[in-house]
Amino acid sequence: MALLIVNLDKIIGNAQAWRDTFKEQIPDLPMRIWPDVGEVKDIEYLAFMHPDFDRLPAFPNLKAMFSRAAGVDDIVKHPKLPKVPLGKVEPPGGDPMMTEYVIMHVLRFHRDMPAYQAAQAKREWRRAPIIRPEQRRVGFLGFGMMAKAPALVLQSLGFKVSAWVRSPRQAAEVPIFHGRHQLAAFLGQTDIAVCLLPLTAETEGIFCARTFAMMPRGAMLVNVGRGKHVADNDLIAALDSGQLSYAALDALWPEPLPPESPLWLHPKVTVMPHVARRPTVAQLVTEVVANIHSLRAGGKLLQEVDITQGY
Repeated sequence: MALLIVNLDKIIGNAQAWRDTFKEQIPDLPMRIWPDVGEVKDIEYLAFMHPDFDRLPAFPNLKAMFSRAAGVDDIVKHPKLPKVPLGKVEPPGGDPMMTEYVIMHVLRFHRDMPAYQAAQAKREWRRAPIIRPEQRRVGFLGFGMMAKAPALVLQSLGFKVSAWVRSPRQAAEVPIFHGRHQLAAFLGQTDIAVCLLPLTAETEGIFCARTFAMMPRGAMLVNVGRGKHVADNDLIAALDSGQLSYAALDALWPEPLPPESPLWLHPKVTVMPHVARRPTVAQLVTEVVANIHSLRAGGKLLQEVDITQGY
């Protein structure tokens, strides 16, 4: 039996790095790289990044699949998705790169860095009132592994941190709001919103004129979720009116962002080319191997995707 890698070698490392790392961590499992499938009956596991299921053959002995992508909306909707468990390969404590990235943008906005940079360009000695961390409210939309780590770091720095999730949760380290009926209350007490939501029919376009109006005047947005979470025209209107102060967008739609997009040159927008984090081959292999060991021991995937929910 074997594991098949699809597209991962094209975006992270190279084919030899994947072969060497799998051989080191799980030497008893042969590893193949698409399109070198060999006998399809041998494939028990698939690990991939945005696979084309129309091109992949059927694998009669497939046991599980592992997705590198944080968003799986394009995968779970595919009519040829194999009927086996699908898991994400994410570090169990969150990715340190995502943590530092989120904190970087929150602190930039908290300390009004875009305004100081604009003042420097005009050779203006700008001195403005400084807001203390305990006076700033940071709200996370989504409170999974990727959100929890930066949320707790910001809380340790003195920020008032809360989160909004889809369904009720047990007591957490930060105040939790849930469901559509609590979204307005959550946004109303959020000065800096950090989006780490999955993309579903319910969350597409969640940041729009209606929800921007729920936020305190001068609020800010950091989107590291998916590009379709934000209605671009509504965002620009909110920034131009002063309802929002700044936005940092790591996820955009489409990607790459077209040169004619007004987001590129908007003075209150930071456009980043989807670079919040870049896991290494070793990190990803470690998580895939941990999942395989769990399955071999009769357990489940460590981060199984709920196909019906889309995340």
